[in-house]
Amino acid sequence: MVLRFWDSLTISQKQAFVAWLFLSIPILFYLIIRFYPTFEAFYVSTVKWNILGNKKFIGINNFVKIINNEEFWIVLSNTVKYAVIGVPISLFLSFVIAYYLNEVTFGHETIRALYFIPFLTTAVAMAWVWRWLYQPVPIGYFNVILSWFGIPQQPFLKSVSQALYSIMAPAVWAGLGFQIIIFLAGLRAIPQSHLEASSIDGAGRLQVLWEILLPALRPTILFLTIVSTIGFLRIFDQVYSMSSDSAGGPLNSTKPLVLMIYESAFDEFKMGYAAALTVILFFILLAVSLVQLSLMKKWTQ
Repeated sequence: MVLRFWDSLTISQKQAFVAWLFLSIPILFYLIIRFYPTFEAFYVSTVKWNILGNKKFIGINNFVKIINNEEFWIVLSNTVKYAVIGVPISLFLSFVIAYYLNEVTFGHETIRALYFIPFLTTAVAMAWVWRWLYQPVPIGYFNVILSWFGIPQQPFLKSVSQALYSIMAPAVWAGLGFQIIIFLAGLRAIPQSHLEASSIDGAGRLQVLWEILLPALRPTILFLTIVSTIGFLRIFDQVYSMSSDSAGGPLNSTKPLVLMIYESAFDEFKMGYAAALTVILFFILLAVSLVQLSLMKKWTQ
């Protein structure tokens, strides 16, 4: 029966059948591992559930509690700060490094590998190293360096005003390697004929940068902006490993939305409340992605 069915197909139908057969594996993976938990989160966000007991439908009460929770607005503000401040800084630094690294010929591969290593390093291990660097004198190197110039010790991770930026710094540093590689690929994809023509016309370095390189790198910049924004909005490892109480302290000054979801689900066992927070984060990520994709469509036309 199977052989008869197979023999009855044309060559194009057989190719399409084989293609869909291979595609079914990742499709099933995404349906079971990705999409099902996402839709399940929408349902769980409407119930009161502590894992062990029965689920009790409460409608939008979880969302009402979240809106009336002052901690949520502090956490949301922290999450936005990570993205709004971290993304431009990381993109600027990675572009500057890639721009000048593209002109280096001696040891180019070695330097590029050194920049990429932090991206391959485990986030928790990297976070603990940075936490050690922030310690007071004589342990923390940062405070030791400040003491050389007569600057008082800084609390860094123990300060309400400094902790968030102290955690943001290693997050930016860890992502530079990936962004530099992508920027280098974008720079090398620009036709050399454009650069040669600009040099013949007597264009200066800044003019070439502003009128040729940056316009040609628009798709690259927008792609990295989307990826970096999603990464900073979902920041978790660095905060959990570096904050003094592993809970986004001091006084919730570093706590992001993902850490609040984790605590609600696995410390307080408020699964419905945590699912509602997840739904909110989902819509934030969706909105940011749609806006940036629409900009990509306009700028690349």
